[in-house]
Amino acid sequence: MVAQAHLRRYCSSDHFSVDGTLLEAWASHKSFKPKDGSRGGDAPRGRNAEGDFRGTKRRNDTHASTTDPEARLYRKSAGTAAVLCFMGHIVTENRNGLVVDAELTKADGRAERDTAVKMLKRRPPRRRRRTVGGDKNYDTKGFVADARAAGFTPHVAQNTANRRSAIDGRTTRHPGYRVSQRKRKRVEEPFGWIKTIAGGRKLRHKGTARNRAAFVTAAAAYNLVRIAKLDTQTA
Repeated sequence: MVAQAHLRRYCSSDHFSVDGTLLEAWASHKSFKPKDGSRGGDAPRGRNAEGDFRGTKRRNDTHASTTDPEARLYRKSAGTAAVLCFMGHIVTENRNGLVVDAELTKADGRAERDTAVKMLKRRPPRRRRRTVGGDKNYDTKGFVADARAAGFTPHVAQNTANRRSAIDGRTTRHPGYRVSQRKRKRVEEPFGWIKTIAGGRKLRHKGTARNRAAFVTAAAAYNLVRIAKLDTQTA
């Protein structure tokens, strides 16, 4: 699909955006049990018994889902509920918001940035430097350094809450930075389509490999729909 978009000149080869999102796993909270096989006093009994997990410490290093052991308990931010999930990642080009790469991984605190770097490195090499936009989660010294090493100028949103941003005025003073910050918000559109139209809000498979295949297929389907709309606009 990406090749078809390039042939139609719908894709930018120089300006991109990255983002990640949580995708709820097929497994339920009741399947998240101690790895050593022990049972707490308040643990639900029976095949489909109700359970109250409030006040119970459950962590990925001590617990695992019996339904999908690769799912991880993770919370999007402070104040939100932790859910068993995977993490979906995409790279979009900034001209029309088409997905140029997609990946699905286990959910953890570094997966979003580490996977973004891997996907950027998979882009075809170019002589001139390219840009990559991202939200405040990507404003870290590690991601900025890795993106630059991969040949991309990081146009990430500055995170200055009780800390110093990893990028400074040498980047933010350029008009292209403001364009990237405006364009990067379109990366949410494929996620919205995948979660609603493609039914990816709650995954229907077990394991990283199968869910990755479904997620990448959904991203390709989004491109098909998007390219068809662009064809009618340019006809």
